Amino acid sequence: MALRDDARKALPELELIKDEGLREKTLDVWVDAMEQGGWSMDDLKDIPFTLLIDTDCTLLEHTRGVTRTAVAIADSLTETYGGRMPINRDQLISGGILHDVGKLVEYKREGGKIVKSEMGKDLRHPFSGTALAFKHGLPTSICHMIAVHAKEGEGARHTTEAFIINHSDFANFEPLKNKAGG
Repeated sequence: MALRDDARKALPELELIKDEGLREKTLDVWVDAMEQGGWSMDDLKDIPFTLLIDTDCTLLEHTRGVTRTAVAIADSLTETYGGRMPINRDQLISGGILHDVGKLVEYKREGGKIVKSEMGKDLRHPFSGTALAFKHGLPTSICHMIAVHAKEGEGARHTTEAFIINHSDFANFEPLKNKAGG
């Protein structure tokens, strides 16, 4: 129960989800991934959001940044287009929180470093994250956002919410990549 309470505090964006059932299922997925990956809350300060570049940005910071960026985009689109651009805000927030949750099973700590786990060598995080979300009964629309947010989704159909998560993810990744010289 302590891990669940700590995860809730670490992800204040959960409280933006009005649907309590969806909020709790979203938290269930995050906690399950942490447990499966063998991570503690203290570990979250060490888990990088990517192994592709040298960055001090953590998975938790990136997750929160993508979620907040997605909300800002949704708010702007809703203000600009109103009901002509329907966006399921609760599902969008859940998708933002869960878009990279598969990294908690894709990575492991080995010799003081964070590296790909055995599962991570076989399945990238969009696949494992989608499986975790499906396992916990999240709507397929949220599974879709997780599945198509990265290169695996190139060429696939994207819902409006999935498009927002995809672009929010890259809006948070590319500046850090640029800063790292990549």
